[in-house]
Amino acid sequence: MTTAQLAKMIDHTLLRADATQSEINKLTEEAKQYQFASVCVNPGWVSYAAGQLQGSGVDICTVIGFPLGASTSETKAFETTDAIAKGATEVDMVINISALKDGKDDDVEQDIRAVVEAAAGKALVKVIIETCLLTDEEKVRACQAAVKAGADFVKTSTGFSTGGATPEDIALMRRTVGPDMGVKASGGVRSLEDMQKMIEAGATRIGASSGVKIMQGGQSTSSY
Repeated sequence: MTTAQLAKMIDHTLLRADATQSEINKLTEEAKQYQFASVCVNPGWVSYAAGQLQGSGVDICTVIGFPLGASTSETKAFETTDAIAKGATEVDMVINISALKDGKDDDVEQDIRAVVEAAAGKALVKVIIETCLLTDEEKVRACQAAVKAGADFVKTSTGFSTGGATPEDIALMRRTVGPDMGVKASGGVRSLEDMQKMIEAGATRIGASSGVKIMQGGQSTSSY
């Protein structure tokens, strides 16, 4: 895999609550330099990041119902519409984890569908299932709901709960959604070696705040 191909698998991410404008500026400049797939920022930064990246070829990703997934479907749909109006081209939404735990899979599917319909034709939808809070059986059901709802990706983690991505979870998610749907590993991917493990397990996108470090590692190896 070439360096350019590697970069186009990375969502260069800054979702801390205390992120400053200077840090967002650094994030967008790095994204332009390395030509990452996107920058992933909180909704309040979408308009600014879109302005900074206009014409760069870097997408604008934001998060919906983040990080708990506990807001209503109507709120998530509004967040999605608002983010797209401000320049978002990809949205990463958190499922209703409580509903999944209670076996209300139809509610989970409808929650995802609300975002998918709000984003239709305007933005990719990635579904964060928060694997660290789920059993393997629940992970499968969450992925199945995302497939039924018409999402573009399933994603492991917010990075703000009790754990992040693992190759084992990526492999399980890939087996569940099949070969064509996107699978995003996020949370704890900090090095080229980490990224390589996720790709080998089936990931097609990586969410990381360590994108530059990964790329610098990528420039010094022929593997990835």
